[in-house]
Amino acid sequence: MSIQFNNLNTVWAGVLVETLARLGLQTAVICPGSRSAPLAVAFAQHPGIEAVPVLDERSAAFWALGLARQGRAAVLLCTSGSAGAHFYPAVIEATESRMPLLILTADRPPELRDCNAGQTIDQQKLYGSFPSFYSELALPALDRLAYLRQTLIYAWERLHYPVGGVVHLNLPFRDPLAPVLQPEVEQFAQQFPADFFEAILPTAASSLVSSRLAMAPFQPPSGRGLLIAGLAQPDAPQAYCKAIAQLAAALQLPVLAEGLSPLRNYADLNPHLISTYELILRNPDWAEQLAPDWVIRIGEMPTSKTLRQWLSQRQPRQWIIDPTERNLDPLHGPTTHLRGRVEQVAEQLVAQAANWPMAADLAYLKLWLQQEAACRARLDQQLARLPDAPQLFEGKAAWILSQHLPAATPLFVASSSPTRDVEFFWRPGNRAIRPSFNRGANGIDGTLSTALGMAHRNQSSVLFSGDLALLHDTNGFLIGRRLVGHLTIVLINNQGGGIFESLPIAAFDPPFEEFFATPQAIDFALLCQTYGVDYELIQSWEQLIQRILVLPTQGLRLLELQTDRKQDAQTRQRLLDLQKNSLPKQAQIGS
Repeated sequence: MSIQFNNLNTVWAGVLVETLARLGLQTAVICPGSRSAPLAVAFAQHPGIEAVPVLDERSAAFWALGLARQGRAAVLLCTSGSAGAHFYPAVIEATESRMPLLILTADRPPELRDCNAGQTIDQQKLYGSFPSFYSELALPALDRLAYLRQTLIYAWERLHYPVGGVVHLNLPFRDPLAPVLQPEVEQFAQQFPADFFEAILPTAASSLVSSRLAMAPFQPPSGRGLLIAGLAQPDAPQAYCKAIAQLAAALQLPVLAEGLSPLRNYADLNPHLISTYELILRNPDWAEQLAPDWVIRIGEMPTSKTLRQWLSQRQPRQWIIDPTERNLDPLHGPTTHLRGRVEQVAEQLVAQAANWPMAADLAYLKLWLQQEAACRARLDQQLARLPDAPQLFEGKAAWILSQHLPAATPLFVASSSPTRDVEFFWRPGNRAIRPSFNRGANGIDGTLSTALGMAHRNQSSVLFSGDLALLHDTNGFLIGRRLVGHLTIVLINNQGGGIFESLPIAAFDPPFEEFFATPQAIDFALLCQTYGVDYELIQSWEQLIQRILVLPTQGLRLLELQTDRKQDAQTRQRLLDLQKNSLPKQAQIGS
């Protein structure tokens, strides 16, 4: 037990920290401030909790989010006033991506509110409807310690159940904030119950998930069926991929796998895997011939706009498998949600499959597999031929990473162009790469900080990012010296927002270049020197391969690829058009 009986605040903070430690908390991210001092000291002194001081609140929040993406719920602590407002972007992302984040905001006591006291704002429900649970705790009192303990146990449950989410606790403190001595509290140490924490047991997220599967009736209809594996970051990726493979085999369905899905990294588990659907569906003849009658989708909709438009136009009957309460149908079609983890749903459906008439259209499956083989071979051939000079093509970096990263590498993929290039060019393999991403709100906020949190006390990790996403979070470099482990940043520097080059607004300049592309002439070698980050300019694909085949075990490293975004937009379009034009017209399925 780690409680300091110096004064009322140290006891209150000590009980809070000890309760969280016994529930399973391992890491607390501490932002500096005065009002939060009792909690900061308690976290810093607890032997079972890693306390990490971080200057910038926004970076701190995304660092904690990165830890959550490892399956480790973290505490975020800040002082009163506007400090907590800087957590907001990460709160939004954590909520939208169902990641556990426990936020503790210190506050002034009631008598110092609304009276022009310094560093005081209205912190009640600061994050609106985003948290799954909010409470302002009572002012510290020795006769309320049991209330404090039980409130924290409930908050920890809400952090994980029914799905991961944000919990916000606002904690007012009166002076003294430092651990100065109060004799009456020192005497209370003799009365503190020895068994106060005995009933608290470590609570894993998995033990909080209901085993009851709320699933609507399902029997596969006749006709052409399709399985779509969307965005997912499962805790057990191999089990997740096996479940989808079993479902696809039982129903004889082609499996369209999003680039950020783990399926593309466990390719041998699923012989029905389709990775080039973005390219295939750009051909109008094939888009028409391959239209499904019904779809099973696992999780969120894939990134591909082409796929979304194709499904929207055809509106097939759809079942969505997902354990959360969310409506995951942005296309507003004829959809039924099967509320459960895919491992659960697949087990039930495969067990029922023997009672179903064989409804699969095997010619449909065969046609998808034929086109995947042809498209994949042609795409790989074209990418292999792209030279180093006169300019590296940024899309090829994703293709290189898919083939040469060490097995099981945690890979954080930044939003915007890197996500699209992974979708277009990531080659299926069996390297068990573990992709991670902030696609709940699809923003570039906190990219570096999240990746650092993902890498902390983890296997050597990689961040694949564009220049604007990295520059938007340069304060994340301040956390670099706290990193236990290694992160390599593979940086695509095209001096601006490359993704905008593919949008219609690119044809309107001015104002396109200044207000949308927003070019930034930053010397990343000097930036890395400022923060003590190892830097290397990558000038050939072979050089990149050699630098990622074996990753360092400690520190922070940046590998910069300088590219031309306008030329890359043309190359990317040319590659996609080559695939589109290479697909000849075929006889209709079954003719």
